[in-house]
Amino acid sequence: MPMLALAFASAVCLGLVCAQIVWTGNIRYGFLAWNLFLAWLPLAFALLAQERFQQAAARNWRFAGLAGAWLLFFPNAPYIFTDLIHLTARFSAHFWVDLVLILSCALTGLVLGFVSLYLMQGLVKRMLGGPASWLFIAGVAGLSGFGVWLGRFLRFNSWDVLCRPVELCSGLGFWVANPRGHRASLAFPALFGTFLFITYLMLYALTHLRHAQPAALPAESRKPGHPRVTPPLGAASA
Repeated sequence: MPMLALAFASAVCLGLVCAQIVWTGNIRYGFLAWNLFLAWLPLAFALLAQERFQQAAARNWRFAGLAGAWLLFFPNAPYIFTDLIHLTARFSAHFWVDLVLILSCALTGLVLGFVSLYLMQGLVKRMLGGPASWLFIAGVAGLSGFGVWLGRFLRFNSWDVLCRPVELCSGLGFWVANPRGHRASLAFPALFGTFLFITYLMLYALTHLRHAQPAALPAESRKPGHPRVTPPLGAASA
């Protein structure tokens, strides 16, 4: 059911992007389709890692590679929120339409990332226990905040770890050498990581709600003419 919902949401977002392009005659927001595709990759890697984990004999370098690929591409899921910066580039007569378009894609990408994060948390919980799994969530949120900062401000991509390692190390070295000169680069990853952790925590809590079910009435109370019996508050379901 979650996969069907995410697929439907992604299809709607792609349809909205295409409609916006046809309506305005401008492909300015065509990049949202690519960013949404990148948001699906962490979920794909998480599913593959989970499949490998379930096979005890397969927990080798392939499982570690899939887990590493998941962590590397995970920041792409919440990254779409930073595309809101395109609304400030210039005045647009369709500001509110563009805002809803970007937020729709961003929310879909965020949930895609959180589903993959939930799967990976489950693996960590099975290996190391519940408390360690929440430390894992906090660590991933912090690293993702930093990864989103690298993508938005230094314009690095996830695959640049392999394609542009020298440039990536140079950019990180420049930041490490003078962190106080770039206070925004410290505040943004911390705030964005906090945003991810709090949002995931709230969604995690919502998925663990227990729906209250009315207690079953005694058979006698359902007979015609028999007075209705109201079960006591808090009675357990039959």
